[in-house]
Amino acid sequence: MIQSFTRGAARIALGVFLVGALTTGAAANPFRSDDRSPQVTAPAGAVRGRAVGDILAFKGIPYAAPPVGQNRWRPPVAAPRWSGVRDAGAFGPACIQPTPGAPHIYSDTLGATSEDCLSLNVWTPSTAGEAPVIVWIHGGSLIAGSSKERLYDGSVLAAEGAVVVSINYRLGVLGYLAHPDLSAESPVGISGNYGLMDQIAALGWVQRNISAFGGDPANVTIAGESAGGLSVMYLMASPLARGLFHRAIAQSAYMISTPELKQARFGAPAAEAAGTNLARVLQAPSLRVLRGMDPQTLTDTAARAGFAPFGVVDGQILPDQLVNVFDRGEQAPVPVLAGFNSGEIRSLRFLAPPSPASAAEYERIIRDRYGDLADEFLRLYPASAMGESILAASRDALYGWTAERLVRSQTALGQPSFLYLFDHGYPAMEAAGLHGFHASELPYMFGMMDRTPPLWPKIPDTAEEAGLSAAMIDYWISFARTGTPQAADGRAWAAYGSTGGYIAFRETPVPGESLFPGMFSLHEEAMCRRRASGELAWNWNAGLASPKLTGPVTGCRQGPAGPGEP
Repeated sequence: MIQSFTRGAARIALGVFLVGALTTGAAANPFRSDDRSPQVTAPAGAVRGRAVGDILAFKGIPYAAPPVGQNRWRPPVAAPRWSGVRDAGAFGPACIQPTPGAPHIYSDTLGATSEDCLSLNVWTPSTAGEAPVIVWIHGGSLIAGSSKERLYDGSVLAAEGAVVVSINYRLGVLGYLAHPDLSAESPVGISGNYGLMDQIAALGWVQRNISAFGGDPANVTIAGESAGGLSVMYLMASPLARGLFHRAIAQSAYMISTPELKQARFGAPAAEAAGTNLARVLQAPSLRVLRGMDPQTLTDTAARAGFAPFGVVDGQILPDQLVNVFDRGEQAPVPVLAGFNSGEIRSLRFLAPPSPASAAEYERIIRDRYGDLADEFLRLYPASAMGESILAASRDALYGWTAERLVRSQTALGQPSFLYLFDHGYPAMEAAGLHGFHASELPYMFGMMDRTPPLWPKIPDTAEEAGLSAAMIDYWISFARTGTPQAADGRAWAAYGSTGGYIAFRETPVPGESLFPGMFSLHEEAMCRRRASGELAWNWNAGLASPKLTGPVTGCRQGPAGPGEP
């Protein structure tokens, strides 16, 4: 049963990681600089950064004490104020993650890793004062990634008037392990969600300190892609993050079912039981042994054993499944910008089920799995285009449905919300068969088209590509500033509202209405039936990989109404 939540009591019990999180920092201090080494004195301490033109960068700033040794798997504790001037000219280490395997399109040089990784980076215009703040949460399946990845450089966004913060947070088994003994240590009887608590702690640091860097703590936008987008939804659902941000951007997010702390539900074991089983595999009979293990060995062994990090429904930090929180309208009432890419699965083909031997077999399987929904499924994803249909069905069940559910949910709360589709390609991308692939919007919205990883299809240096990037940057920055995306040279981006407005990023931004009609309703109904069963997950098991769905469920909620729906 989901535990009841009392906001004030839980704050006290969860520890000092949120102390002061809702109090704003001192008034903005003028930057002290010698042209190349700007200095800021913030409540956390004085830092010396680096200047490139009019953009100042402060890197590797600790926002929490190192979660090492006996502090492994504990809520983050605010870093003590340091004395003197701390050098902030270099990124801190990435958080521990599995040792890389064979190179792939997203592979890049990671650099040093450490458990002592809870740091953040700030890019700010030298003239900033009460500027909008964008807090970037990196992707990587909650397993990998880092705030120092080249694509996430915030200097171009800062040049457009935003203060950009990128954060590290604990990953994998070090960030998301639940275990009965860890729950027993907790004053409120919970465990897991350490990486999510890190994100909340970083947002608390922003509230206390960002005004010293020229940012407005009353105008903070959280943003992330993939697992970063999932984290954005976790933060929207978490009562402990309420008031720490004011807008949200979710790129290629996925509102999947997630483990629950004490009981097996929706095809997943209880998170505590999964932790107990992992400890058995690790031959670790106690927390003392687990905390004494080498962090890299622990991380690699857990990954090989199949440990999958997710947020844990614990009744406190995550009070319920995301779909339930959003259905009840209990998420943060903030404007949202959300979207997905047309070719999400082209670079993530392991997420798609294998093709059957024939179109007839494809149709047979779909009719067996989807029953009375099969005609609609086959209309949207026909057997006559089986290969493309498999990719599109997997894309929509994860990313498309989630994006539309987010904008519908926030629209129902009276918040202006904006939907997009990134449907852009260029010669090298098309030659690789990767049109609109997962994360391919990132170089454009960060303005880092020359900073892509080595195996990424090279983006041509043309006026057309630069123009698309400029438009996306304008939209993202204006949304962070005002809650409405606008572009100086771009088309108007209508809110989702009553017409299902969206914008497609192709060669140029193209506005439209009713993106992929019928897509949301089909996948919402499938999720609804799985949720009603209590035993079926809604995540990567769509289309050919779907479990057999039951018939219509009486009273099964269909999420917030969309355009033209009662």
